[in-house]
Amino acid sequence: MPQPNPTRRYPSRIVCMTEETTETLYALGESDRIVGISGFTVRPPRARKEKPKVSAFTSAKIDRILELEPDLVLGFSDIQADIASDLVRRGVPVHIFNHRSVDEILMMIRVLGGMVGCSERADAYADRLAAGLPDPERHGGRRKPRIYFEEWDDPLISGIRWVSELIELAGGEECFPKRAQASLAKDRIIADDQEVIDAAPDIIIGSWCGKKFRPERVAERAGWSEIPAVAEGALYEVKSALILQPGPAALTDGVAELVSIVDAWHERRDQAGAVNSSNARR
Repeated sequence: MPQPNPTRRYPSRIVCMTEETTETLYALGESDRIVGISGFTVRPPRARKEKPKVSAFTSAKIDRILELEPDLVLGFSDIQADIASDLVRRGVPVHIFNHRSVDEILMMIRVLGGMVGCSERADAYADRLAAGLPDPERHGGRRKPRIYFEEWDDPLISGIRWVSELIELAGGEECFPKRAQASLAKDRIIADDQEVIDAAPDIIIGSWCGKKFRPERVAERAGWSEIPAVAEGALYEVKSALILQPGPAALTDGVAELVSIVDAWHERRDQAGAVNSSNARR
C-alpha cells in the first residue's frame, strides 16, 4: 500500500498576497512553504530577497502566480476579492482573511498555523503576542491624551479598527472611535477638517500608507494651529509597515511606537508641571 507523502499533508506552495501572512509564516518557521509574496512586503527583510514578488494590494500577476503552481493563495479583505475570484476560476485554492481587530489578528495567526500543520506553535506565538500587549492603565488614573491617527491626507482618512484598539491599549483616547467600525476607507473619510479641530487632539500620528508623513503640512492646514497637538508640536509618524498591516508588526513594533509617543506626552506634562511648580515657589 503506497504511503502518503508527509510534505503534502498541508499546503507546501503558498503565495501570500499581503505581508502579515508572510511575516507570520516566517515567525512560525514555515517560510519554506512560501513561493510568492506581495511587492509591498518589508517584514521580515529577508523575504524580499528570498521570494518572488507576484502581487500588489489591489492587483496581481495572475500568470506568474499560476506558474508557481501554488496549492494555497492567501489574501486579505474584499479589496482582493476580484483577484481571488480570478484565481478560483482557474482552479487555485484561495483563502481570504478578513481580520480587522486585535483579537481577529490573533485568530488569523492561529488559523494560519492550523492550515500549515503547526497549531501548537501558532497558539504559543499568538499567546506571546497577546501577553506582550501594553496595559492601557499603566499611567493610573491620569488623563489620557486624545489621539488623532491619520491614515491618508487627501482626503483625510482615519479610524482603522486595529489601530484604534492599539491606541487605546497604548494608553491613548482615540478621537474617532466610531469610524473604526467601518471596514472600507471610503467610509472613514473626514469630509470637514473642522471635525478634527473640534476633536482637539493632544497628539497627531500620521501613517500615510507608504508616503512620507509631513508634519509641517499638517500644521499649515487652515485652523489647525489651534489644535493642542499642533500648538505643542506633538506630531509623529509611525511607518505604515509597522501599523497598517493587520499582523504581528502592529502588535509588536507598531504598538511599541504608540506607547513611546504616549509616554513622551506624559513626560512633557510632568516636566511642564515641575517647572510651573518651581516658578510658583519663587
